[in-house]
Parts: sequence; C-alpha cells; structure tokens
Amino acid sequence: MKLIIKKIFFTLPLLSLAIALFAQQPEQILKASGSPANPKVPMSWNRYNDYAAITEVCKKLAKAYPDLVKVESMGKSFMGKEMWVMTISDFKTGDPSKKPAMYIDGNIHSNEIQGSEFALYTAWYLAESFADTKHIQELLADKTFYIAPTINPDARDNFIHAANNANSPRSGMIPVDNDRDGSINEDGYDDLDGDGHIVFMRRKNPNGRFIADQDDPRRMISVGVDQQGEYELLGYEGIDNDGDGDVNEDGEGFYDPNRDWAWNWQPNYIQSGAYKYPFSLPENRSIADFVMKHPNIAAGQSYHNNGGMILRGPGALEDLDTYNAQDVQVYDALGNKGEELIPGYKYLVVYKDLYSVFGGELDWFYGGRGIYTFSNELWTNFLMYNKAGDSNSQATQYSFDRNLLFNDAFVNWKAFKHHQYGDIEIGGFKKSFGRLHPGFLLESDAHRNMSFTLYHAYHTPKLSVEEISEKDLGGGLKEVTAVIANKRLMPTHSSQDLKYKIEVPDMISLTGPKVIAGMIVNNRDLNITSEQKNDAENIRVPNIPGNSTVTVRWIIQNAGKYSVKVDSKKGGIASRSN
Repeated sequence: MKLIIKKIFFTLPLLSLAIALFAQQPEQILKASGSPANPKVPMSWNRYNDYAAITEVCKKLAKAYPDLVKVESMGKSFMGKEMWVMTISDFKTGDPSKKPAMYIDGNIHSNEIQGSEFALYTAWYLAESFADTKHIQELLADKTFYIAPTINPDARDNFIHAANNANSPRSGMIPVDNDRDGSINEDGYDDLDGDGHIVFMRRKNPNGRFIADQDDPRRMISVGVDQQGEYELLGYEGIDNDGDGDVNEDGEGFYDPNRDWAWNWQPNYIQSGAYKYPFSLPENRSIADFVMKHPNIAAGQSYHNNGGMILRGPGALEDLDTYNAQDVQVYDALGNKGEELIPGYKYLVVYKDLYSVFGGELDWFYGGRGIYTFSNELWTNFLMYNKAGDSNSQATQYSFDRNLLFNDAFVNWKAFKHHQYGDIEIGGFKKSFGRLHPGFLLESDAHRNMSFTLYHAYHTPKLSVEEISEKDLGGGLKEVTAVIANKRLMPTHSSQDLKYKIEVPDMISLTGPKVIAGMIVNNRDLNITSEQKNDAENIRVPNIPGNSTVTVRWIIQNAGKYSVKVDSKKGGIASRSN
C-alpha cells in the first residue's frame, strides 16, 4: 500500500508537467481580434451551464482577478440557492460603489437560460480582456458592472436537469395548483420513454388534420379543408393524471416572475402569472433590495428569449406618460445603436409592438428607480441563415437542423404504447432547440449583445470639473466659477427620477476658503444666477444633462488653495483644485 502511494505521489508532478507541455503556450497562439487569447479561467461558450457550474465560474473569476471581480450573494432563492452577483470594476481606481454602474441579469424565466450565458460571458470578457484592451481598462476605471447570471436558479436547474420542452412553464419552483382542483403539480411532464426529452405525441387517424411533409417526413404539416389527413397531434408527451382530459396542465407551478415587480402591478385575474403581491417572490425581493442599496446603478439590462428584440417600456399603454420625451431620446439613441450592433434584432416598445405587461422588471427599474433599462429577447431565426423575412420559419428550423446541426436537435418519431391513447408515436425538437442558441452561434450572439451593454454602460454619466475661473471683487472677496461637464449621453438624473425625486440632487462643493455665498449660474452671458442661501459651500444641482454642462459660482473670502468636487449618485465623483 505504501509503495502504491509513493508511486502515485511521484507520478503526480510528472502528470502536471505533461499537461503543461501539451497546453497551448502564448508563443503558439495568434490572438484573434477582440478575444482573450490565454484566459486565466478557460471557458467554452458553446454550451449551457447549470447553477453549480455558474457558481464555480463566478468564484474562479473572483479568485483569478481579485482587483477586478468580487462575488457575493444578493439573497437566497425559494429553494435556498445563493443568488450570485459579481461586482466588476477596476478596484484600484476607486470605490466601485462611487462609480456609475450597469446592472445585468438573465434567466428570470426557467426556459430562457441563455441569458445566464450572455451575462456570464460579459463578466468573463471584462476580466479576461482587461490586461491588453485599452477600451476595457478605461471603461472599468470609470464604471462598475453588477452582473447576476441567473435570477431564477431553482427553475434553471429544473429546466436543465429534468425532462422539459422548449416552452416549459417559465415560472420558478413554488408549487401552484393551476387547475384549482386541490392537487398541486399532478400533471407534471411525463417522460414516457425516459430519454430526457419532452417532445410531441401523434397518432394515426384518417380524420386527423396533419400529414408528414414529403420533403422532410419528420415535419407535420396541416392539410387543407378538402384534403384527407393522416395524423392527429396529441400535444406534448405526457399523461392525463387527473383524468380531466388535459395533459400536463399543472407543470411545476405557473407564476411569472416578470409579473411580480412593484410598478403598475396587477393581480392574477388581470395580469396572468402574477403571484400574491409585488415582490412576493424571494428572488425578486432580493434583487430589489440590492438595487435600492446601490443608487449608483444608472443603466440596466435583462436577458430573455426569444425573437431578436431590444425592448424598452412602457409595458402597458396605461403607463405611456411615464416615458417622457427627454428620456425616450436617450432610449432611442441607445436602441438604434443596438440594432446596428446586433444584426437581426429590432428595437421595439413592449406595449406597442408586443403586448401589455403589468408588473414587469423593465418598468420597475425605470419607473421605480429612474434607471434606463432594456430587455433583450435573445435568439432569432435570422441567425440561422443570416436572412430576414423568411415566411416559413418552421421549414427553416427543419432545414437548419438538417444542414447545420446534422439532425442533432430532433428526436426521431418512434412507436410507443400509451395506456390512454393506445398506439402512438413520440418525437420532435429537443428542449435545447427553438428558443435556445445552437452551440456554434451562442458565443457570437453573446459577444454582440455584450457590446450593446458596454455601449450602454459607456454612456452612463462621465463628470469632470472642466473649468475653474476667478474674478477679484475687491475687499478681500473673490468670485469663483466652476463649469461641470457631463461628457456622455445619459444625464445624472432621468426625467422619471426628477419627476418623483427618486435620488438626491448632485452635490458640487468648494472646500478650503470661507464661502460667503453659493449659486447656480443659469445664464453666464447675462449673469443670471439662483442663490442657494443655506449651506453655500455645497451647491445642490437637480441634474447634469448628458453631453452638457452646469455652471456654479461661489463668493469666497481669504482665497488660497481650494478644491471643487462633484458628488453624484449615478454620475460618480470628480474633483479639481486651483
């Protein structure tokens, strides 16, 4: 036994050496433009990670880049999983909580799992590209990213590890009796053949309304009114456990986490999917608490699927007045850029271009917190052949699977003896296809969507004390004028923020000399000012508009060395001395 242990102990260093010899060395690689060549945390972005794998990646990034990444929990899910959020910034250039911040999350719905990969890719890319990409260095010097890869971890693991289909209920794991018969989840998904896929059931029936497509027999197509069918479709694979004629009507519980937010919330009889009351779900409550504790969050992004859309609110027509003209201009500039960065995606308004949503995350972030927020619906059929306007998307899916995925996305029809329906066949697309990216397209779309969020974050406020000038007034008094510039698109307070006074005003302070008076300069040419009679040293400015300036002035005594400092919750800190 001792001899065996010694051999193993002796062999381990040799094994490590062998791995190192066969690993790619920096001198063997030509760095592809825009991609990390030798990441400290190697990743393959052509697959989907479960909760344990996401946890591992978050912790590895924090360990590999302690000056850039910190990981913490926002709270616990219904089933007790930690809800990880990464703080990503250049910690050496200042307190991350004092920099303008971008919040990103994904996977609020159980079957919309690629949002986690897109969020995780962003965190990984920022950390791994920092060393040799100047733009990322400058971005993390100025900004902070809060990235929560999955905000529905219970349902994510259920979707990945349990038998499901692409359209499985979008909810979390809190039990719900959807048909109100007193039994909870009695008609869950039944994986009839145990292959891990919930696909469709069909049965031969001359009175059915479907036939097999001659060009691709896997595909079922409907017949005309004067044609005879061959099959009837029986819905998704399963059993009518309660004998009411419906299969799978009580899945893992149906509530919609994106109908639980405290802005224009409506009960379930008005907004289907709403739970008990706003923030009744523990996951959403944890996110809200995190956002409230981080007033530096100026921009937001959530990831859903599918349809290739860059969405902004309002979610409902009743909330149209919330999004006023000034803020819509900011949204339009960002959204139109998103269309350029992500081919095949369209910039749309939820209520106008889709349907009404009450109690959505998108509207709470903007309406409740004044944060410019988008929700991207990931994946579009455009990406299959880089063509728009395909009138037969179902046929495109079949040809794409056949030509580029080599039939890997489809479970071929096979006979099965169903104890209720008799002789049937089961088959169809797997849960990983239809709403989710195929592996080879996952990283490409993740990178493009990330580029949109980096552009959004770049245009959060960037403040500087652009000018300090003095004028001698005589009698030992001087007039000090400071010009504060915001060099980005986004103001320090959105119009919604100003309307409801969500965040405190920006503070512009003069320290050093004795301050006799302080004022905002409304018109420098005409010398029109508004005096702040109390606390003259610290001038409170309601807003510093995007791509604009604000001018303030003090009358001081005993001038010497002094400093002007700007402190803005969403705009960060800037200072300058004379």
